[in-house]
Amino acid sequence: MSEMSTWESMRTRIHAQLERQTGAGVAEWNERIAAAGLADEPALRSWLSEHEVTGYPQMLLVYEAFGYPDFLLATADELVDGQYEDRPQLRPILDAVLAAVSGFAGVSIQARKTYVSLVSPRRTFGVVKATTRSRVDLGLRLPGLSPQGCLVDAGSLGNDNINLRIPLSAMDNLDGEALSWLRRAYEENS
Repeated sequence: MSEMSTWESMRTRIHAQLERQTGAGVAEWNERIAAAGLADEPALRSWLSEHEVTGYPQMLLVYEAFGYPDFLLATADELVDGQYEDRPQLRPILDAVLAAVSGFAGVSIQARKTYVSLVSPRRTFGVVKATTRSRVDLGLRLPGLSPQGCLVDAGSLGNDNINLRIPLSAMDNLDGEALSWLRRAYEENS
């Protein structure tokens, strides 16, 4: 199975993006921010926008100035353990999904605060979320496809691109049909 990545790997990528876009690294930007004497987050965001620092690099510098949320400092294991702490009977379902995608070329697994993302070399194709105390949802990115068979509307699951989900309340629900949809989502998003 692929090793799960966390915020730290994303932070490294954002550091590089900031330096590419602005010619200055995090340490230099932190010095500039300190010298500007900005009192709060809105003032910092506005100041960074004026200096053409937006998106993820801006978010990173705001965290640098005002502190990182606890979930961004947690390890992948800590994040996943927290998701299944009060529903340990569902953890084998997550583990089975992760085992299934481990055979897909180039897949990375990213632990988030409330779910786990399944990412192809191109983009996120699925998420796994312990949605209730008795169900894990396997959310899939299958644009243009309507609910059918075991697929139901995703509602709000993971990100806006996840349009369908497979409710999994027992290991038996992760059957051939579910695994076929998982593979299709991977292939269509690779």
